[in-house]
Amino acid sequence: MSANPASAAATDSPSGSGSGFRIPKVPFWAQIVAGLVLGVVLGWLARSYDVNWLYTTLDKIGHIFIQLLKLAVAPLVFFAILVSITNLRKVNNAARLATRTLLWFMITSLIAVAIGLVIGLVTNPGSGTGLTPKDGKLPQHAGSWLDFLTGIVPSDVISPFTQLNVLQIVFMAAVAGIAALKLGERAQPILTLSESVLELLQKALWWVIRLAPIGTIGLIGYAIADYGWDLIGKYATFTADVYIGCALVLFGVYPLLLATVAKLSPVQFFKGAWPAIQLAFVSRSSVGTMPVTQKVTERLGVPKEYASFSVPFGATTKMDGCAAIYPALAAIFIAQIFDVQLNVGDYVLIAFVSVIGSAATAGLTGATVMLTLTLSTLGLPLEGVGLLMAIDPILDMMRTATNVAGQALVPVIVAAREKILDHEAYNSASSSPVDDVDVRDAEPQGVPVTA
Repeated sequence: MSANPASAAATDSPSGSGSGFRIPKVPFWAQIVAGLVLGVVLGWLARSYDVNWLYTTLDKIGHIFIQLLKLAVAPLVFFAILVSITNLRKVNNAARLATRTLLWFMITSLIAVAIGLVIGLVTNPGSGTGLTPKDGKLPQHAGSWLDFLTGIVPSDVISPFTQLNVLQIVFMAAVAGIAALKLGERAQPILTLSESVLELLQKALWWVIRLAPIGTIGLIGYAIADYGWDLIGKYATFTADVYIGCALVLFGVYPLLLATVAKLSPVQFFKGAWPAIQLAFVSRSSVGTMPVTQKVTERLGVPKEYASFSVPFGATTKMDGCAAIYPALAAIFIAQIFDVQLNVGDYVLIAFVSVIGSAATAGLTGATVMLTLTLSTLGLPLEGVGLLMAIDPILDMMRTATNVAGQALVPVIVAAREKILDHEAYNSASSSPVDDVDVRDAEPQGVPVTA
């Protein structure tokens, strides 16, 4: 039985139509790069020629993109943590995996904070800036150990969601997850509902993620238009220190651990994890990037049951950029501005706060709470936070990219050492962008898509 020639011609046509014309598909990474370049150009134009409407437009675009990410944060964290804890029942040696995960979180954080301290002591980022204590101002929200410890338990079940207190949301989700494990089969209806809600939230967040190139234009453009190159110049050494410190961890420490501890190819890791790393750089939100991070972690061969626990856990507690490198450098920077001498004991305290208090950052944009926690522990003036607020968005991009890379790295290392990593999947992991991943998830497997 012969095929219809017209149908064959349509099938052979690249576009599925007789015209033979097809709009080329721009890779997601290229869209992000284009957004970065266009944002810098528009920001420069807005600042150089005092174009108020462009300045306002860039601000609104970036603000709306971040608000869309934050809109999903509270329910996403709650259901992700709840489901991840209950998924541990499907994993052999769950307690061992959880312990090893936490241990590697701590090890990598210690290495990161040590690198931050060394860079800060060598470069003296607070010297020659022209900044004085008068330039600082108190932050609107400060963190302390008392607030950190007492703030874990919420006073009610509504406020953590309306006030976006991620630490309290994590606490409630952990309690609910453990309770569900204890109830066993009786909790299955709740677990089924939670898994469905989580999938719904992740699908909605995929749509927001697709807007990342547009959000990039607003975020980068507004940063350039608002702060300008002169301000960046004052913080040149500090900015370079943060980027160099994060780069050393990201492209030095992580590959070394992969090659020596996990016996895996670092190049293959970055190839598979790149979609999450690039999105983190733009969005500046570990939680907002979490669905992508989990996808790429699974794509790198980590079992889904373990990845669904380790990635949400890491997105709220694993912060090598925001909670290790940055506070170490910032503490040295602020101490030099305020002419405070730090000693060996202070550096040990910085390392302690970085490892224990990293959950205070809670995967949200910015690391102000973590910084105030560090400064209050050292007895440094909290006004120093105000010195760094202006430059924070520029720093936060690299910090968050480092955070997310670490959140994917640790599950890979643990899975490899526990011999549960799918090496075939790891070695074949591609750098296909998030929109390609989303399409595959949305389409039934084995069913061709017709125009």
